Amino acid sequence: MPLFRGEHGEAKARPRRRRRTRNMDWVGSCGKTDENGHVLSLTRLCLQSLADNMKEVWAKDYADNYLDHYSFRYIMGPFNLLPGALVEELTWLLCTRKQMSRAALHLMLVPQLRGLSLESCPGLVNSTLCAHIAARCQGLWSLDLSGGQQLPSKVLCETFSCLPALRSLSLAGTPCDRCVIKAIAQCCPLLRHLDISRCHLLSPAALLPLGGGGSFLSSDSPSRSPHCTSQSSISSSCSAPWSPLPLSSLLALDIGFGEQEGDPVAAAAYLLLSLNSLERVAMEGLAQACCLIQQRQFNQTDEFTDREGVPRLVELWREWRHRQGMDSGRKMRQAAACEEEEEEEEEEEERTLWDGFGSDSEEEARGDGGPNRFRYQTEDRKRGRDLSDDGRLVLQLKDVMGISCDSLDSLSLACPNISSISVNVDDFENTRGESQGSLLAAGLQAWSSQLRSLSMHHPGPLLNLLPALQVAGSSLVSLTLEGVKTGPHTPLLEVIKACPRLRDLLISAEPPTTPWEAEEDQRAEQDLPRLANLCSLTLNFSYEHSQMKPVMSCMSLKRVLKCLLAGSPLLEKLSLVSLPCPLNGVLQEVLHVLDLDQYPFADSTNSRPMPLGRVQRVYLPRTDVTMMTVRGLMQRSKRLKYVDVSYCWQISQLEWKHCERSTEVQVVWL
Repeated sequence: MPLFRGEHGEAKARPRRRRRTRNMDWVGSCGKTDENGHVLSLTRLCLQSLADNMKEVWAKDYADNYLDHYSFRYIMGPFNLLPGALVEELTWLLCTRKQMSRAALHLMLVPQLRGLSLESCPGLVNSTLCAHIAARCQGLWSLDLSGGQQLPSKVLCETFSCLPALRSLSLAGTPCDRCVIKAIAQCCPLLRHLDISRCHLLSPAALLPLGGGGSFLSSDSPSRSPHCTSQSSISSSCSAPWSPLPLSSLLALDIGFGEQEGDPVAAAAYLLLSLNSLERVAMEGLAQACCLIQQRQFNQTDEFTDREGVPRLVELWREWRHRQGMDSGRKMRQAAACEEEEEEEEEEEERTLWDGFGSDSEEEARGDGGPNRFRYQTEDRKRGRDLSDDGRLVLQLKDVMGISCDSLDSLSLACPNISSISVNVDDFENTRGESQGSLLAAGLQAWSSQLRSLSMHHPGPLLNLLPALQVAGSSLVSLTLEGVKTGPHTPLLEVIKACPRLRDLLISAEPPTTPWEAEEDQRAEQDLPRLANLCSLTLNFSYEHSQMKPVMSCMSLKRVLKCLLAGSPLLEKLSLVSLPCPLNGVLQEVLHVLDLDQYPFADSTNSRPMPLGRVQRVYLPRTDVTMMTVRGLMQRSKRLKYVDVSYCWQISQLEWKHCERSTEVQVVWL
């Protein structure tokens, strides 16, 4: 076990003749600010110093003398006394800077660590690292191994058998299979979030262990799970009863295929009935599963459940109804107790009032009902509440993904509390002659006042989605439109007008196939719609890599861009890729807005807003921007950290190198 003596670090730290210089450098670094313009805290400055010197100081001794020669269960290194939260922040800092190394990662696997995310450096995730995590970090609450392609199923099973405290786990894009799911279901009883998207070795039936049931161990055969290790070691280390996980989030899109066509729907229905705490779900066949449960067509899944050795859906339904009855009974008893207390107080007040009148008045009043009328009204209310319970399935889902338009009706009946939804909108009519756009608008009507996030993938004209946005746009704070086609009548300004509260707007579009000239718009600048709360704007057009410059076929887009850039003073992230219109002139015009008289979107009650004054990250690949405009952005926003001007044909390599030497902003150019 290595004891870090810090020989290299102490040799550099002992000379006192340089202390004055180091103090001066430290004072200078205190002027750095974070993304909000605030001076960095002393803790953050220390962590940045650790990250800057990780390779040459803190990890050097371990990397040179121990990393490839020894394998230690525990390391008494430089970070084992740091609080877990600081170690986690240092790990995040190294990963985001792309400075994380194998040696540094080994040193930061300390017992007090509660969160570890390696999504941005999947190349470091291997069997050896998982063994270290299982041995040293058994108190982990959150683990993200997304993209780790070098992880055998056996290694994953052994790792999770040592992590019983996990609350959040992401295995997206890993070789996760049925045996790994069983290990998670048995050994991680506190798990609340699971992401297994893009795990192509998983079939829909492989997810069933998440819903509990002890018959899965005996029902497996070697032919069904060829990569599965012996379950005896896992069973012995995870001897607790195997019950459904308390999952609130399950992401399982783009996994493998099932044995039969109806397996995704049957598996989704099984999990919906067995996982009572689900709020966020991304699964194929989710809406169809809700429809199946609503119509009680459980016999359609009997073949699936019998084949997999799990309880039939009708049994799960009865159990769900029993739980609902117990919950509603408990709530009714609590409500009845409260009503009885209120009733006693009201009766006492009535008696006090009636004691002041004669007996004739009292009898007359009692003939009209008197104090007893409150008891009768309470009983009527109880009976009315019982009659309103129709046994309809109501799920707690709030965030669903991968839904189609024709299943929104059944989903709205089962999930009335949805606030975030992702919908695939096809470009054709259904059997009744209804377009997908009209189905979408009608389907979103049920959540029109509560939707906060809406994502739509539509390979047709953007105009088809406008009715849906006019229905649900007033409450949206996040909108994503992917794959849409643009043309002469693309209603971008109408989209902005329909969604006035947006904070995030992402549009990924196909450029116009025919020239789209600017149309005359008689509205004055101050009458144009604006997005005063917008913080992130992404407008990306597809392009051919062999094509250096996009075709300038959409000149009227300039007015939309000016409206968005000038009317969104809180903008922090800006991405405009391969625009089919000149962008440099629009940016110059927005940057030249300096006073309130020139700025039609200004609010006289507030301080002067500055367009692009808060932007931090700017992506402008394949546009006509010039280096003069880039420098104008740097002068306007003191928070700017990153600018991407790749393949911008008006910027030369000489201009880029000169700018790189003269500014602290990271400028990327290819």
